[in-house]
Amino acid sequence: MTERPAAGPRFGANYVPSRNWWHCWRDWDTGSILEDLRAVAGLGLDHVRIQLLWPVFQPDPTAVSPAALDHLGELLDLADRPDVGLDVSVTVLDGWLSGFVFAPAWLKGRNMITDDGVVTAELRLLDALAATIGGHPRFLGFDLGNELSVINGDVAPHDGDRWAARMLAHCDQLAPGRLHVNGHDHQPWFEARTFSPAGAATSGAASVFHTYPFWTGALERYGTDGTGTRHLGEYMTELVAAHASEPHRPRWLQEFGASPVERPADSIPDWTESLVRNTLSSADVWGCTWWGSHDIDRRFTGFHEYEYDLGLLTVDNEVKPTGERLRALVAEWRAAPPRPLRRRIALVLDHPHRAGLEFADHFFALVDEGIRPAIVTRDRATDADHLAARGIDHLVGR
Repeated sequence: MTERPAAGPRFGANYVPSRNWWHCWRDWDTGSILEDLRAVAGLGLDHVRIQLLWPVFQPDPTAVSPAALDHLGELLDLADRPDVGLDVSVTVLDGWLSGFVFAPAWLKGRNMITDDGVVTAELRLLDALAATIGGHPRFLGFDLGNELSVINGDVAPHDGDRWAARMLAHCDQLAPGRLHVNGHDHQPWFEARTFSPAGAATSGAASVFHTYPFWTGALERYGTDGTGTRHLGEYMTELVAAHASEPHRPRWLQEFGASPVERPADSIPDWTESLVRNTLSSADVWGCTWWGSHDIDRRFTGFHEYEYDLGLLTVDNEVKPTGERLRALVAEWRAAPPRPLRRRIALVLDHPHRAGLEFADHFFALVDEGIRPAIVTRDRATDADHLAARGIDHLVGR
């Protein structure tokens, strides 16, 4: 059984069921799910993030599927077995997942964030989920949805922030003290898409970000082994910290990964180790969660080629080289968690909604000079208490 770490960062994987992908909610196979979770625990990981398919769980605004709820409860029970021992983050409104949109038929083009009737239905779904698993010992918390900015680009950030704050407050009422979050990709942090950086950094129990050199454009800009590719997670965790009003708010690298589509397969373990070590040089990182636990079975033919070989494990639960490397890193961190770097120098972000790779260039240039900077927004650059709480005593502009 995997032990919850007494100190230091958490390590996990976004669970990708090996046999039926997330179509498993309809084609449930207890045996394969259990074997998968045992294999994930065998890597030394302590949590998984799972994905609900919204139309499966809520086929009508007023109806939640009893069978889907039963399967969800069973998955958490399997995660709690003595030979598994994994905490489970439950991502609810999917929504957008691995290149597909799973909108319920009843949505009929209505907006999931600004339509009051849809929001009422979403709250009803959360109520039903919490009644089933809210008190479960392995329930880590709710994630509102996977990368919701991808399918809600027409929503103004102030509307997105208001919705997220309301939903996350409801989650906390249903299951107090759990890690309830909103699963952001890079877009809200880079360009305030659907949600603002300030909203993303202040609602929920932690600030969430997804870091992919391929999808952010960092791979094309910096190359497979460039500073910006190896330090992308570090940049994003410092960018996320810049927007938080609380100096030590937890930050969660909730998705990161690499595919043989983007780089030679034998280079992925080294890149993984580099990205993890650099990310965890930042303070207040709650954890790192790889995408995904397993490869996708190629009998499913509709996925983008990028998606198939992202696993730490094969569809037969064999450990891949990246899985072996991550297992070694987890063991090292469990034995002796390293101290984060003190970042006395901070790069000032003048335009909070323009924090993409052009701004990141300045961060990576400092890294190349041997400086590991923090980032502060312009409005906090004059807040002496905030700077002191973060250990910053020198500011640099772009």
